[in-house]
Amino acid sequence: MASAFNPAPPSSRWGSAMGQAPTISGIDHVGLAVRDIEAATAFLKAALGAEVIYETLKRRSEPQGGPETEQRLNLTPGSEIRAIRMLRVQNGPGIELFEIAAPDQHQPARASDLGWQHIAVYTADMEAALERFTAAGGIVLAPPHELPPLEQGPSNQFCYTQAPFGALIEFVSYPSTQLYTKHTSRRRWTPDRT
Repeated sequence: MASAFNPAPPSSRWGSAMGQAPTISGIDHVGLAVRDIEAATAFLKAALGAEVIYETLKRRSEPQGGPETEQRLNLTPGSEIRAIRMLRVQNGPGIELFEIAAPDQHQPARASDLGWQHIAVYTADMEAALERFTAAGGIVLAPPHELPPLEQGPSNQFCYTQAPFGALIEFVSYPSTQLYTKHTSRRRWTPDRT
């Protein structure tokens, strides 16, 4: 197997002054590996109102695999990408679904595992969003809970859920000003809440 890509050292990529303007505008999409892209798409449509934007690899196409693909995407040898589809959920990053078959596929991560472990979606109506989610086949792991201290405010809450294919999805709502805004002039990106 070829050696891993070695980019230029940080000093030449980022400049010597870390105070330069950021080159990143925001999160473009989140990748999600599933066993059945049709079932995952149907669930995300029903539970979150997702819509398919496009497919970069249709199910009826030749699957992607082999040593180059395995190295480029850090796949287990023998893995096969059978379909790739980009979805949109209102505002914010897209969800890129990958239907992947692999010889040693593991169960989805838990919140205590290392690495990216959940996505969060904003809702102005927690109760209605969770009703829709469970009606589509999702599981609410515990009742909604108030946000942590610097994010607290009246009706500010979150709730962890699990999709039928194992992915963790957090629902978050913060209609009230979050307390962190009193301590810094910096602001996190917030979806349009109208």
